[in-house]
Amino acid sequence: MFTRNRRLRSNASIRSLIQETQLTTNDFVLPMFVMEGNNKKEAISSMPGVFRQSLDLTVQQVKENYALGIKAINIYMKVSDNLKDNTGKEAWNPNGLMQTAIKAIKDAVPEVIIMPDVALDPYSIYGHDGIIKNGKVDNDSTLEALANMSVSLAEAGADIVAPSDMMDGRVLAIREALDEANYTDCGILSYAAKYASAFYGPFRSALDSAPVDSQDIPEDKKTYQMDFHNSREAITEVLDDVAEGADIIMIKPGMPYLDIVSKVREIITQPIAVYQVSGEYAMIKAAAQNGWLDNDKVLIESLTSIKRAGADMIFTYAAPEVAKLLNK
Repeated sequence: MFTRNRRLRSNASIRSLIQETQLTTNDFVLPMFVMEGNNKKEAISSMPGVFRQSLDLTVQQVKENYALGIKAINIYMKVSDNLKDNTGKEAWNPNGLMQTAIKAIKDAVPEVIIMPDVALDPYSIYGHDGIIKNGKVDNDSTLEALANMSVSLAEAGADIVAPSDMMDGRVLAIREALDEANYTDCGILSYAAKYASAFYGPFRSALDSAPVDSQDIPEDKKTYQMDFHNSREAITEVLDDVAEGADIIMIKPGMPYLDIVSKVREIITQPIAVYQVSGEYAMIKAAAQNGWLDNDKVLIESLTSIKRAGADMIFTYAAPEVAKLLNK
């Protein structure tokens, strides 16, 4: 034999020397759930190690995680029921919880990159990402609400807004609104290929944002999130958002959609973000708690596979514990 591939696997030193993909703390964005109150912390039962926290505890965690090397966060609000309606107007309240959280985090850790979620479902009495009209999610009237929310978040100090709603045309609407308000430096991370996935279940319970089961609203999120049977459709969505001004492209979920990540990586030069969603995280944790998997090894392998497929950054709830593993 002229070729013996095992020569380059014979020991740890040679394997590390030719390693193609390396995972570092620079790759991580940590999603965080913020709730009203002070010194409050509620465990999310379906996501071991993840909590809803009041703002004071959130700020403290951001400081600790920044010291670990986690330089970016993606924040979500647990909105009180009395603040929900069908317009989403609380989403651009300058004194709202999201705006207050951004200001407090920026004051405490100015260097951290804050990427707040832009969508109406936490603020909606119907649990949908858009405004309901005649029993349907109305795309075009939702665009103005998303633009208002984005400007409000930029005003509070957001570095990058992250629209996750999947309304058509929302990247352009947000970009024009930000520019008109003189927030030209505020970036847009667009959830360009967000699939209607069963892997989102634990997340929706964390925010109490699941769509309302009502005969008056026959729609579910499949009318705006993508069909998981399709891949070419993702290319169309991504190219549309790039043309409208998206700075970063999100593909969500993660491991079940690595074929999409790989295809998109071949056709765009913009950075790609991938979300290791709540269901992916929960499965690893549940298997590890039962002794079926090695938690640390599987987390590192799963995240490395996402980066190997073409991701530039990974949204993951496991960021703090993986950062500690990598720092060792």
